[in-house]
Amino acid sequence: MPWLSLTLDVEEAAAEALSEALLERGAQSVSIEDADAGTAREVARFAEPSWDAPSAWNRNRVCALLALDVDVLALVVEAARAARLATTPQFSVSRVEDDDWVRRTRSQFAPLSIGGRLWIVPSWLEPPDPHAAVVRLDPGMAFGTGSHPSTRLALTFLARVLGGGERVLDYGCGSGILAIAAAKLGAVEVDAVDLDSLALNVARENARANQVVVRVSTPEALPPGDYDVVVANILANPLILLAPVLAARVRINGKLALSGILESQARDVAAAYRPAFDLAVAASVEGWVLLEGRRA
Repeated sequence: MPWLSLTLDVEEAAAEALSEALLERGAQSVSIEDADAGTAREVARFAEPSWDAPSAWNRNRVCALLALDVDVLALVVEAARAARLATTPQFSVSRVEDDDWVRRTRSQFAPLSIGGRLWIVPSWLEPPDPHAAVVRLDPGMAFGTGSHPSTRLALTFLARVLGGGERVLDYGCGSGILAIAAAKLGAVEVDAVDLDSLALNVARENARANQVVVRVSTPEALPPGDYDVVVANILANPLILLAPVLAARVRINGKLALSGILESQARDVAAAYRPAFDLAVAASVEGWVLLEGRRA
């Protein structure tokens, strides 16, 4: 079966959000490449966030595989609007024949180990460690698979701090990967919220597929209460705006972890949470950091 190959060049800061928007609107797969170096990487949100965008660094090339009957112009316009781009990016389209792209795409992905306690494993592979907690999520679906640095940081935090029996809130859940991981790691009660109705549906389906109980809702529908652990993998500006909301959800001596933050943004985000939290950089990967602190 032939397909359409869509290529767009955008600022690096907008590439993730645009990729998510394309996946949400029916793209079969999406990849991101450095427009100069041509190095491909997986598209991953799972709350790899479309809430906002950090300042641009370089140009990225977004490549998407589409069905032949897709109205490409309408798709690009809608995706650019959803990704909050100032203008609709220029794009090119070509026809590609079916060269077993599913097999070739799958060959790029392997199980992902998190903190020695947790594995993120595509559905077609077996977990390397059957005794570890396993979250099954497939690449190519909306919101990614956990390979983005900000999601890895948040997952590693959960694997490190959860000992079992905690109440956990995943704010800005995307696919629910963090909420599902928390449940797999022993959290007794897990809530996941997101503004995006598609994200909520995906999170519910993923929780069901992983046979865990996660309460999924919009922020407005979240019942009153506080949590032992609150994690938010969004981006810097929304995290600053959400500071009063998130701080109020962490119980006294509870833990807060924030990711989706560039190193240059960490100080401003941490300042927004004082004096309730003395947030500090707990880990960093590829220029992204995780801020962690305990409720005073």
